[in-house]
Amino acid sequence: MIGLDTNIVVRLITQDDPAQTRIANRIIEQRLSASEQGFVSLAVVLETVWVLDSIYRFSGVEIATALRALLSDQALAVQSESEVFTALVALEENRASFADALIAALASTAGCAVTLTFDKEAARLPGFELAR
Repeated sequence: MIGLDTNIVVRLITQDDPAQTRIANRIIEQRLSASEQGFVSLAVVLETVWVLDSIYRFSGVEIATALRALLSDQALAVQSESEVFTALVALEENRASFADALIAALASTAGCAVTLTFDKEAARLPGFELAR
C-alpha cells in the first residue's frame, strides 16, 4: 500500500495543474491497482473536502460526487470507507456538513450512544445531542 497526500487527491479530482495532474494520473494508472492500493486517510479526506469547499468552491453535491469516485476506485483504500460514505450521503442530501456527519458516523461505529455538541446544526443529525 502507498499513502497518498491531500495534494495528490485534489489533483486527481480537479485536474487543474497540468504538470501535477499528469503525475497524479500516472500514479493511479501505473503504480496503483486493486492489489497495490493507494491509502487515503481520514485526515486526507477531511483536508480534501475543506480544499474543495473553501478554495475551489465546490458545492456539496460536487464534493459528494468526487468522494463517490474515490470510494469506487479499486486502486484506492479509503480509511473508514463506510463512515465516509455515510457522511457523503448526508452532505449530498444537504442534511449536514461533511465533517459533522463524519463525526457522527465514526462515533456510532465506535459504539457511542450519542455525541455531545454545542453546535445546533450538528445536533439536528441523528447521533448528536446538544450539551446542556
